[in-house]
Amino acid sequence: MGEDEDSCVACLVAGTECSLVDSPPQRKRKLNGGDLEGSSSKRSSPGRSDIRRRRHQQPSLSCTTASSSLAEDMANFGGPTLLKRTLGLQEDRYSQYIGPTTDFEPSLINLSPFDPHDESLLARGTLRRVSDNDTFLLLPDQNTPGYDHIIEDVDEIESIVAPHGRKLIDLYFRVVHPAFPIIQKTVFLEKYERSHREFSPPLLAAIYILAINWWEHSEELASLPRPNVRELERLVRTTLADAMYRPKLSTIQAGLILSQRPEGDQWAPTAQLVAIGQELGLHLDCSHWKIPPWERGLRKRLAWALYMQDKWGALVHGRPSHIFASNWAVQPLTANDFPDVEWDENDVEERIEIERGRVLFGHMVQLSQILGEILETFYTLQAAQAAANAGAQATQLILSLAKPIQLRLKDWYSGLPAVIRMDSGFQSNPNPSKRFSSIGYLHLAYFATEITLHRRIIRSIDASAAAAAAAAAAGSTSNAAASSASSPSASAPTVGGVDPYIQHICRSAAKARLISAMDFVNRLTPSHLRAFWYFASKTNFALIGTFGSLLWATSPGREEADWYRRRLGEYRWTLSVSSKPGEGKGLTEFAMGMLDISTGLLKKLPEKPLLSRSGSAVDIDAARRQSLLALGGTGSAGSSSAGGGFSMGMGMGMGGYGGGGARGAGGGRSGSMSGLESYSGVHSAEASGVQSPRSPESESSEEGGYGNFSATSGMAGVGD
Repeated sequence: MGEDEDSCVACLVAGTECSLVDSPPQRKRKLNGGDLEGSSSKRSSPGRSDIRRRRHQQPSLSCTTASSSLAEDMANFGGPTLLKRTLGLQEDRYSQYIGPTTDFEPSLINLSPFDPHDESLLARGTLRRVSDNDTFLLLPDQNTPGYDHIIEDVDEIESIVAPHGRKLIDLYFRVVHPAFPIIQKTVFLEKYERSHREFSPPLLAAIYILAINWWEHSEELASLPRPNVRELERLVRTTLADAMYRPKLSTIQAGLILSQRPEGDQWAPTAQLVAIGQELGLHLDCSHWKIPPWERGLRKRLAWALYMQDKWGALVHGRPSHIFASNWAVQPLTANDFPDVEWDENDVEERIEIERGRVLFGHMVQLSQILGEILETFYTLQAAQAAANAGAQATQLILSLAKPIQLRLKDWYSGLPAVIRMDSGFQSNPNPSKRFSSIGYLHLAYFATEITLHRRIIRSIDASAAAAAAAAAAGSTSNAAASSASSPSASAPTVGGVDPYIQHICRSAAKARLISAMDFVNRLTPSHLRAFWYFASKTNFALIGTFGSLLWATSPGREEADWYRRRLGEYRWTLSVSSKPGEGKGLTEFAMGMLDISTGLLKKLPEKPLLSRSGSAVDIDAARRQSLLALGGTGSAGSSSAGGGFSMGMGMGMGGYGGGGARGAGGGRSGSMSGLESYSGVHSAEASGVQSPRSPESESSEEGGYGNFSATSGMAGVGD
């Protein structure tokens, strides 16, 4: 009962007279020998008084649409009896989704006698109907492996970090939770204030393990010895394995949090999490299920976090994704899917961080959907076979498929709210050491997505050129065609290979993306580097170097190859600066190692021929005119009509395709170019002379999300 209420929570919801009205007030429990109210800190849960205040602000309640805060209190206050209102968080039962092809016949399920709580007891278990079409089977926890050791395990986990458990939890909610909101913060803190035994052992251990990464950034913990992380990892492995026999939403939460460790992104656990999520029905649309409203929001957030884990795991490990659109009914996230209040109302900075984190999380979900489309379109076995079957037309096929995806990327980037754009706000903060920003992982993921698209285009060009050269060597093509395939400075469209101007445009676009990505990494500040980074970030840093190595390897001449060699050297230095202790150590070490491997392999390439830069530019202009005439253009290289003719001939609008990079998306220089030139993001005449990220030209041209950075305030400044 609350202090100002005339009924307990259960009776408030049920609408019945409360028998506790005349009972003496209950004394508040003490935690760790101290008064509960006295033990709460500034960043602790708003508490029941705050819940009362929110309830008074929302006086209109009905039996079917109770407020989120009231449902939270109902489902988490009073023990396992009230937890039975939830579907995926009951303390003594777990749920299994009954699919349409199991031994349960849906028509027969509907004949079962369901009670007012939508449950029907059978010999095999308890049926729980959450909608007209979705039913779950509830089974008891006590029959699963490890059940008898739950209390013992959670006590051992708490003893390892004692007496710092609450400080680590506060650290987790300060650093990780805003950018990765998969925990119901208010509910979690209230449960912890009652007892750590209310938690699933792997979830509690996972939060402790991840929070310990920021041990040095807590004034209260920095001078103290760290807990035994190895012992926590041992316990989390065994308890998580046991929890998979009785899966709940907390099992998914624990697995996702563990996956965010620098060394935690293994592919096999991701497959297990996806399977458990399907067992819990996370792939379904729960918008109208008969469960507490807060659980519906939590399910949607967990579902999309699982989707992100699958798609980015597929990218970084090069494996087939487990989630397909044909079996994914989860609705887009809305503001109603997040708790009403998760911050201390007197702490403005905390409110800003949590609100920014929600926007960040939502846009990361959208970007992950675009990434999923790229993987499905270009990187499945079926897509690879289709490109192989296209032969010499493979590049044209890939470019036509890339156009709508590039337009989606452009729209995504241009639509980023100001609150999650890269700017100088954190550099001007008077106390930057206490304020971290996780928006870096979103922008790095954007560049990784761009690179993933452009890698496929560059590979197709190289493969087509190699095939044409091989055919020419075998005498299957004319000498002129062989010359066109082997050199980008040919003056006529290539027969059997890639048109030299198309090759030039594609390589210029890829070069512009690489420059923007390296420039972004160079301008990261300690406030970004010390923050929470999504698990794929260490590989995304490496992908920038891998992309540069690909462009180096496929360079037609020695000058261009040397340019990429120098830029990769600069990039490695930037990564080494960021690996200083306390500045994101471990975040970029993987990228440096992969870069060393790539550049080591590149040294085995035969020396490339020298090409005249000015001569090459003249020949490219001639090739462009020939290409436009052959594809229905007017022959005027600089006119809009020429660009339009080329676009129609290729089946894609190059102007729209080029806008996806940092230049185009930000509304920079590409807007004044012709359709052809905007494909690359840089003028064709200056494609071979683009400056380094720290040059005035590069800084002035990046008008999108990076124009407010100071070139000396990022990683370069860290090294001073």
